[in-house]
Amino acid sequence: MNRRVFLGTLAGSVLAAPLTVEAQPVGKTARLGNLLIGPPPSPEELTSRATAPMWIKMRELGWVEGQNLVVERRYAETEDQARPAAVELVRLKLDVILAWSTGTAKLLTMETSTIPIVAVGSGPDLVTRGLAASLARPGGNLTGLQILSDELIPKRLDLLRALVPRLSRVAFLRSGPEAPPDSYTRQAALSAQALGVDLRTLRVPRPEDLPAAFRAMAANRDNGLLVAASPFLFSHRKQLAELAAVHRIPAIYEHREYLAAGGLISYGMDFPDLQRRCAIYVDKILRGADPGDLPIEQPTKFELVINLKTAKTLGLPIPPSLLQRADQVIE
Repeated sequence: MNRRVFLGTLAGSVLAAPLTVEAQPVGKTARLGNLLIGPPPSPEELTSRATAPMWIKMRELGWVEGQNLVVERRYAETEDQARPAAVELVRLKLDVILAWSTGTAKLLTMETSTIPIVAVGSGPDLVTRGLAASLARPGGNLTGLQILSDELIPKRLDLLRALVPRLSRVAFLRSGPEAPPDSYTRQAALSAQALGVDLRTLRVPRPEDLPAAFRAMAANRDNGLLVAASPFLFSHRKQLAELAAVHRIPAIYEHREYLAAGGLISYGMDFPDLQRRCAIYVDKILRGADPGDLPIEQPTKFELVINLKTAKTLGLPIPPSLLQRADQVIE
């Protein structure tokens, strides 16, 4: 039921020839840093890491971990705890560092103005946060991709209302400690107001606070959940899906990886494509490109995915009109 299969196959055949040129042997060993939010991977996750789109694309481009590529991975439970990991990576004098959120990118730019940084900006805009001069020409030592977190909130809330026709109270789950409203929170509030829905922001600073957040949703009789773009929440996606099922709260997420963990519905960028784009940025920099000259990209591929198995567990019928709009239905 995936309508992108044909297009993906066509694109793959068109791009096959250039890849053989890009993947010419590389005559040096590169050192790449990877700053990740969440617990260190389990043995099973370590085994499956090599099949992630990012690392498949790196191999296609000629960079093979354990041969001509060394990857230094550092983990932090939350963005607020990531400073020591950022400091350690910078001290290693790496060739490039990957940051998977605006927050971790900010930490890295505070520690180095010379080591190239490839950032995936989820949450506040990379330009708004002062990490880049502009999308077209970022300047400095940072480039990457900007996830359209704010801009997609109205669409996600609209999809949630289509799924729950009597939607009246929505919890907006965010990571980190209590903080003044930012553009992300304000956009969510305005979008909810336009739909005539009450929206309440809940902050979760630590993993152990997740069950209490869902109990609060149940006590408030929230009948919908909007999960914010967040590396921390993503790293605990299985627990999120389980708690949403226990409390029978329909939740919408930012991309399909949440649904693989048991989530209900997602709308957002094509995450595997985003990982492949990151690999292309890393490759360009390792081959001599200046990050300040590489435009910050915004995603162009978005997908709506619905998990029918989870919907049945929740006793939630999916409107046929919503199924017709889906790019993929998981059964």
